Amino acid sequence: MAQCVQSIQEFVQDSFVPMVAVLCSEEALRVTRKNNLNFAELLRPFCRLTSEGHIRDPNNQVQVVKNLRICVNNVVTSPSSASTSLSPAQRRLLNEVVLSCQPQEGAVTSVTTAGNYELNFSVTTPWFEAYRENFLQSMPASDHEFLNHYLACLLVVSSTEEVPVEQFLRLSQEQHRIQHSGEYTSPKWFIPNTLKYYVLLHDMSEGNEQRAETVYEDMKQRYGSQGCYLLKMNSRTFSAGQDEQMPDPWCQYLHKNILRNQDTLDESLTADSVAVENSICGADVNSTSSTGKADEVSSNLQSHPLQLDSSSSSGNLHALAAINTDLKKGMRDPDSSNQAAGSHGACLTLNDHDRIRQFIQEFTFRGLLPHIEKNIRQLNDQLVSRKGLSRSLFTATKKWFGGGKAPEKSISEPKSTCGLLYPPEAPELQIRKMADLCFLVQHYELAYSCYHTAKKDFVSDQAMLYAAGALEMAAVSAFLQGGAPRPYPAHYMDTAIQTYRDVCKNMVLAERCALFSAEILKSQGKYSEAATLLIKMTSEDSDLRSALLLEQAAHCFINMRNPMVRKFAFHMILAGHRFSKAGQNKEEYQTTNPLVVKQSGEQRRHALRCYCQAMQVYRERGWSLAEDHINFTIGRQSFTLGQPENAVAAFRQILVSDSRQTATQQGAFLREYLYVHKNVMGPNEISLAQLPLPCIHASATRVYFGHERRLAEGEKQAATHVSLDQEFDQDLSAMWCSLEEQLVASANRGVIPVSFQPTQCCLNSQTDNLRHPLAVVEEPVIVEVTFRNPLKVSLALSSLSLLWWFTTDSTPSKEKAAGETFTNEETCAVGKSHKDDVVTTEVIQDFHMGPEETKTARLRLLPHRTGQLNIVGVVYNLSAAPTGKSAETEAGQQDLDVLVVWGKQDLKIRGPRLNLTKEDKMVVRHGPDRRLEPIITPPMPLMEVFFLQFPTALLCGEIRKAYVEFCNVSGVPLCGLRVASTHPDFFTFGSQATTPLTPVSPSSAENCSAYKTLAVSLQPGSESTEMLVSAKDFSQPSGVMEIPIEGGTLQPGESTQLPLWLRGPDQEGVHEINFLFYYESTEKGLKISHRVLRHTVFICASRSLSVQASACRSSVPPHHSVEDKGCGGTLVFIDVENINTSEGGVREFHIVQVSSSSRHWRLHKYINPNKEKDCKLSSRERAKLCFRATRCKPHQTTSDDLEKYTFVDLNLGNERIISSSTPCGDFFFRCCRTSEFKQVDLVSSMTGSVTKSQGPLSVERRDSDISDIAKKCNEMDLNMIIIWKAYVVEDNKQLILEGQLHVALQTMGKPASSLTPKEEAQEMVLLKFKSELPPPVSPPSAELSQLIKTNLHYPETYTHPFVQDSLCLVPVTLILSNCSLAQVDVVIDLRHRNTNGESVEVHGSFSWVGQTQYRLQLKAQEVLGLTLRACFLRPGVYNLNTPRVLAKLTDQSGMSETSQQTAGPALIIINNV
Repeated sequence: MAQCVQSIQEFVQDSFVPMVAVLCSEEALRVTRKNNLNFAELLRPFCRLTSEGHIRDPNNQVQVVKNLRICVNNVVTSPSSASTSLSPAQRRLLNEVVLSCQPQEGAVTSVTTAGNYELNFSVTTPWFEAYRENFLQSMPASDHEFLNHYLACLLVVSSTEEVPVEQFLRLSQEQHRIQHSGEYTSPKWFIPNTLKYYVLLHDMSEGNEQRAETVYEDMKQRYGSQGCYLLKMNSRTFSAGQDEQMPDPWCQYLHKNILRNQDTLDESLTADSVAVENSICGADVNSTSSTGKADEVSSNLQSHPLQLDSSSSSGNLHALAAINTDLKKGMRDPDSSNQAAGSHGACLTLNDHDRIRQFIQEFTFRGLLPHIEKNIRQLNDQLVSRKGLSRSLFTATKKWFGGGKAPEKSISEPKSTCGLLYPPEAPELQIRKMADLCFLVQHYELAYSCYHTAKKDFVSDQAMLYAAGALEMAAVSAFLQGGAPRPYPAHYMDTAIQTYRDVCKNMVLAERCALFSAEILKSQGKYSEAATLLIKMTSEDSDLRSALLLEQAAHCFINMRNPMVRKFAFHMILAGHRFSKAGQNKEEYQTTNPLVVKQSGEQRRHALRCYCQAMQVYRERGWSLAEDHINFTIGRQSFTLGQPENAVAAFRQILVSDSRQTATQQGAFLREYLYVHKNVMGPNEISLAQLPLPCIHASATRVYFGHERRLAEGEKQAATHVSLDQEFDQDLSAMWCSLEEQLVASANRGVIPVSFQPTQCCLNSQTDNLRHPLAVVEEPVIVEVTFRNPLKVSLALSSLSLLWWFTTDSTPSKEKAAGETFTNEETCAVGKSHKDDVVTTEVIQDFHMGPEETKTARLRLLPHRTGQLNIVGVVYNLSAAPTGKSAETEAGQQDLDVLVVWGKQDLKIRGPRLNLTKEDKMVVRHGPDRRLEPIITPPMPLMEVFFLQFPTALLCGEIRKAYVEFCNVSGVPLCGLRVASTHPDFFTFGSQATTPLTPVSPSSAENCSAYKTLAVSLQPGSESTEMLVSAKDFSQPSGVMEIPIEGGTLQPGESTQLPLWLRGPDQEGVHEINFLFYYESTEKGLKISHRVLRHTVFICASRSLSVQASACRSSVPPHHSVEDKGCGGTLVFIDVENINTSEGGVREFHIVQVSSSSRHWRLHKYINPNKEKDCKLSSRERAKLCFRATRCKPHQTTSDDLEKYTFVDLNLGNERIISSSTPCGDFFFRCCRTSEFKQVDLVSSMTGSVTKSQGPLSVERRDSDISDIAKKCNEMDLNMIIIWKAYVVEDNKQLILEGQLHVALQTMGKPASSLTPKEEAQEMVLLKFKSELPPPVSPPSAELSQLIKTNLHYPETYTHPFVQDSLCLVPVTLILSNCSLAQVDVVIDLRHRNTNGESVEVHGSFSWVGQTQYRLQLKAQEVLGLTLRACFLRPGVYNLNTPRVLAKLTDQSGMSETSQQTAGPALIIINNV
């Protein structure tokens, strides 16, 4: 249970106190009314004794009475008998008591942590304590117990009476008549001889004090000094007390009675019983003032507040009604209550307070306690005299004492319910009286003994009501005993409760018993037993009682050692439900008074509080259905109680959470929310409320700056750029950033500025949003907001737009001041049209969302001024979408129109978590996200790019001509147009120096070739034509291409078209090719230095031709090759294969030209033995072409411009294509630059790995020098361009496609291909923890064996007469050519015999005659002829290629000679004459 202000001992003691009645004369009432009080009310604040009292028990032992409190009430008579249930007035009183004790704001709360629950609830429940206190005080006196019977009666007479003693006599007689006449069942008196205590009331302000003293002395003589008292009061006048503020101890007592009096007065207006008042008090009601009437009625109602008293005079009705109104007004108006309470005791001083306190002590110590002590002794003597007697004798004794007749059965209560009723003189009741007296004076041990004895007698007589009462008080007495406490007999209480409830059908007594037992169990820490007891007491007869007990049971569960949180929440829900029923059940109060009905409905406040406390347990725990029910109830209760804001919050919570409710239920929730929200806002509300639906995925918000791209217009294809339809890719973003860095570096002389920031046209959660984005004035800002409908019903949004704040920049304009702030929130709130002079806001009129749909809305803003724009949220109308036939009716449409609310949702985007510093890692911090805070900058140029005749599919190496149109659609000129691409070898714009004249428009170039061609006559064996070209004319070192527009500037509204040559990628497949166009404004120093435009195309490349080329040294003697003096001829073989699979309808390929480009080599002549005029290749056909290659002329290689390339064209048809012009030369240089970059990367990686190896540097340098010299012997650096045409049939129309393939011959004897070889996966290498010494670097033997080129010059046939001369001598010339650029030592050994197996058989052997070994030294590229003689002995076929040639570099003295490669067999035929 909740914590109480009092301890359990104080609570029980204050529940059972001695009762004292009051009878006053009319004059005495007049004296007390000066203080706005009656006499009982006057004494009430002083009824608790501050000092200890003492009595002696029957054993003559002193018993201390501590903290005793007495209850003083006016005598109110009633002839009706007590009922076993609460009357309507009692129920109404208890309802008002609970209502008046609503929890205060800022009250002390308790934070309880149980597991992962953290609950915050009220520590105390004052409404339950008030209910309990009033319930116990309102219980009517019963015949089976005497605790609330009157022990004494105060007879009060004023000293101003003419004969005070006669007034005392009349009051005494009145008390005797009320007690003994038998006319009244209420009030009840404890013993027949009631203590009468005579009080003389003296008014100090108007009475004669000496006369009062005289009367008092006479009273002491008549009644004894211990039976009377002189009370002096009203020491000051009322007017004098107005200036001095006196304490008001009556306020806290009288405020509690306002509700009680109000309900009593209501009951008095309708009661059928007639109450008999004191004849002295009620002599002349109409003659008193209205104030007197109010005091009289109030004073007569204090004995038992629920035992009603109504006057028989009809003239009292108006006064009672007025009093009722005042009391109700005072209860509802705290200020008026306090003001009225401040007038209490206005004529009393502090000395008067002390006199009243002293009077109470004198009465208690000298009158009441001795009276109780005497009666305890008398009752004890009666009981002691009966000890030891048998049961039969004891029964006979009952007859002697007048109680011998059998107990009468109850007339009103059958035996099955309550059992027997005892007469007042029954011995069993005498024991009960003694027990009650001992209990009242705190003698709990003797009280327990008497209760226990009485219990046995009652049980034996089957008097169950009496037995239950004895059991109840025996248990309480056992608990309150001091010293070594007796164990609390909880089973006594359980039996008593069961008897009250089930046998006697008296829920009032059962409830009282349960309240005491629960408090006792709670004080002993037995919260589970207390909760079980309280839950058992719930029933359908009283919702209020059930609600309070269920709430206390919930507090028991939460206060256990191991808190039962879910049980706490569950019983709080039950308590809230019963509170709600208590507020709705009008029959429980049985009244038609509208004020009472209204007050009864306010029990919903307690219901709301219970539901809110239970919500702490169910919130976000997965109990979605329970959570929805609680929120729905909270919303309805809050709205009923006039708390629409809380109702909106509760219904909002239902809608925003993912609910598992049915669509029908969710629709009901939505309609409730819309209705409540509309009532909250009202028609004149100027602020926008937060709406819960639909849910906004704030982090998914995307912002796009600029106009959306235009779609294709006819044959024009617009640049893709950036749009909200594209998904963000981190790798692509990094690629675009790299391209932009290249462009910026190219525009700034190779240096990237420090302030450079990549352009971000579309911002999302993955982009860098730490800085304010830059937007351009008069260009739209598009915000894509993602909405999610969590409900299973459709939503209808209308008038959807953005909310924004705009602050102008620091530069003031002529019309408006700088730094001015604008917003559209105020205009949206009042429903006015938006102002478009600062920012134009686009409005989406209808936005429908289906059930559980996620949908995006693109909202636009168009800024017209420069400054800071902050987008803060969205504003819209929310309503439930019409469904079914209901929406078609006019009435249904009106309902839908009503349930439309106007509100907003904020766009608050949380930035990324910071993780840089130590503090960031320890605490969760998030950085800013400024994607919705753009800075509006001055106008910038805006360019659009269109492509014409741009293909989507190409053959590998195919050349296609397209056109690009650049349009300046802004009002600012642009310049510095550049482009960068991920595939720079895919396209070229050409250059002004090498670009041929092309048609201006695409339509006029339909059947034209993309190449620059010349018509020539095909001559067999025709030689090549050459041209010197510089690489600077075609390529740019940075890879960024400047677009050659006329004048370098594009004016506003101007457009231009440029030709664009495309070449299909060398590898088949789908290729993604990205272009990034760069341009600037002619005005410098702007916040945006440049702008970019993206374009992405996908090209599907199909197979065309496969070209493989190789080179070898020619074996033709030098004198046969006039053009190649000094080094001999070199043959180049080109194998061309048609690998196309007839994709796209390709019929055949024609090789129309082979061109070469190199700084050192050139193709010299096409060798065509078959004299074919054309080279055609059908599918899977292969052709082999042979060319002779020579070095460039010496004067060309020694010229100043070493970077010039020699282009040589060898046409195989009747037209010649100029390969040194655009586009052939452009693509050649772009492909060469790409391959060079790859080689540089490979060399750098190899160099890095070599530098990590260990070994002497001198050895490495020496070996590298040897390797370089050896490689240069075989270097070619010959690039060939194979130009082809393909004939394609498409739509019964033959088309001619053109293309070119590139093959780079780098090394003699090493084949090269136009196709890139596939990379093979590297094998996994085991991890080595210890570095190993690298093996010694040895020069490759294949390269050192090609230092010297050898040729044999001899006659192919030689005739000799062997008959005449047996020896045939044939002269042979050995030609030695130094192919390297270093001096070489050569050794020629003729003694060597050819031992390897030859394919050609020889008829015997021959020998070289003369010198058999030569040692020569050849200079760089020197050619030397050596004359030899071969001797033959018989005719036949002989191989002369037997000399062994060894060579080494002259400066490498430590190396041995390496055997040189020789040409093929040199066969000679020797004939005999």
